[in-house]
Amino acid sequence: MTVGDMLLATVPMARSLNLEFLEATSERAVVRMPDQADYHNHVGGPHAGAMFTLAESASGAIVIAAFGDQMSRAVPLAVKAEIGYKKLAMGVVTATATLGRPVAEVVAELDAGKRPEFPVAIEIRRADGAVTGEMTVVWTLRPNA
Repeated sequence: MTVGDMLLATVPMARSLNLEFLEATSERAVVRMPDQADYHNHVGGPHAGAMFTLAESASGAIVIAAFGDQMSRAVPLAVKAEIGYKKLAMGVVTATATLGRPVAEVVAELDAGKRPEFPVAIEIRRADGAVTGEMTVVWTLRPNA
């Protein structure tokens, strides 16, 4: 089962938005949301909430890809998120997530008994390549008790 398949199976919101997980590695995750009239806003593009969910889903995909081997001892949790809407998004939009800290550094903190936090940066682009939004999600790996 791929990271995308797992997220679609366990996160109903990702299924509701028909998200397509195109890539999920520890270096990068790419998730696309098709143009869907049911999720448009008042100007005909994807609703801000749908774009937030798209970006957060891309961040979750990279976290699972990077730290999936740690799941037996820690639970990944989003701590906080900040999003900026830069340009009007229309049509298909794609979110690309990148990890803000080296995987080994985060795992070393977990090994030391800490609860590491790390940022994931996400860019949302429309089909012409223009960046329509930028988001940062701070994640943690909460050690199992």
